[in-house]
Amino acid sequence: HTHSFIFHIPQPYWNYLLLSYLHEPKNTMNAIRPLISRQTASQISRCGSGASAKCSSNSRRFIHIEKKIEELGIELPAAPLPKANYNIVCLPPGESVMYVSGHLPIKADGELMTGTLGPDNGGMTVEEGYAAARHCGLNIIATLKKQLGDLDRVEQVVKVFGIVSSHTDFKHQHLVMDGCSDVIMEVFDKPVGYHARSAIGTNTLPLNAPVEVEAIVKIKPE
Repeated sequence: HTHSFIFHIPQPYWNYLLLSYLHEPKNTMNAIRPLISRQTASQISRCGSGASAKCSSNSRRFIHIEKKIEELGIELPAAPLPKANYNIVCLPPGESVMYVSGHLPIKADGELMTGTLGPDNGGMTVEEGYAAARHCGLNIIATLKKQLGDLDRVEQVVKVFGIVSSHTDFKHQHLVMDGCSDVIMEVFDKPVGYHARSAIGTNTLPLNAPVEVEAIVKIKPE
């Protein structure tokens, strides 16, 4: 059952590990440490040692996606805050579809990319726009992680809508938006990350951002 340990710990195994840990903590951890992530090992230690008064189902996180992000060498930025009077996401009570507000291309160091697409007019190239759209996607993923606590709760990225700040003669908004779509597919893969999409051009965006992306995401229940 090594494969199960790498990606998540099913309920029966979790109960068994906790019981084993209570009786033989050192031997239990030495035996399973090569098979699990550091986060899972820490959870077992906290629950077994009584550091948490109650080891509920909410403390058992399925970290397959987060482990994949680590393996891909992807660095998520800090989840962004709204830039005006709106919520960064909306998940109506009792619903399973989350509406994610427009996200800008903020790098991991906090820098906001700026500019307008259109190299023939001294603007950004398709490659630079692609990089900006990728940063938008990473910011969306960071927001999902903050809001859900566990990226494995994403059941389906339903739709992505991208707006590209463009000079009038720039006609490659769809190629720019591949930056966002590609990183979503890298992280979530098919079928979860395979989404519908629209890409449009506009003459300007807030804060002089070159790209803004919003998303609709179906969420698994807790």
